[in-house]
Amino acid sequence: MTAADRSADELRALATTAGHELENASAQDILRWAVETFGDRFCVTSSMEDAVVAHLASTVKPGVDVVFLDTGYHFAETIGTRDAVEAVYDVNLITLTPRQSVAEQDAEYGPRLHDRDPDLCCALRKVEPLRRGLAGYQAWATGLRRDESPSRADTPVVGWDEKNGRVKVSPIARWTQEDVDAYVASHGVLTNPLLMDGYGSIGCAPCTRRLLPGESARDGRWAGLSKTECGLHEPLSKA
Repeated sequence: MTAADRSADELRALATTAGHELENASAQDILRWAVETFGDRFCVTSSMEDAVVAHLASTVKPGVDVVFLDTGYHFAETIGTRDAVEAVYDVNLITLTPRQSVAEQDAEYGPRLHDRDPDLCCALRKVEPLRRGLAGYQAWATGLRRDESPSRADTPVVGWDEKNGRVKVSPIARWTQEDVDAYVASHGVLTNPLLMDGYGSIGCAPCTRRLLPGESARDGRWAGLSKTECGLHEPLSKA
């Protein structure tokens, strides 16, 4: 049976089993399982904060699809990192865009929607484009890590993404920031230059700022708001 033949219930059960069996596997082995299981129905997503997962996946499956969401609000450095990843690594870079340009969204909802209703802005410019972009896949990989925030502390290495109806693979879920830094240094992995300019986590420019002394990596995202996630990554169950 191929991935294309599996029902949502079968994929959900597959994700649950794999999440348990691969809990202590290496990132490469987790990605190898995904590639062997889903073939071309598997992709990697990247915010272009760094290219760690894209690099890992390219060593397992040269030419792997790497999906990037261009919200129209990215820092120039983020777009530059995307272009560098496409030029340097053996990947097939796919850029997704929202249905509306920023100008069209401003005309319908008013300027600076991200300030007035950031959840709606993220839904329009991130969640909907990703759902549309994942239509041809059965599984997608992310760079989520458990140490990034309390909301990500239970991230399974393989789980079921109910919102998108896809298997969600987080091969570096068990990694720490020290593990990421070591991999970057060892393999010369491309990283967003903003990480060297005071930013700990990089999203859209209007909703991201440099960190203040003593803050954790994601404190610069939606600062001053209760919002901590854009809606792409809802908690997944390990079981």
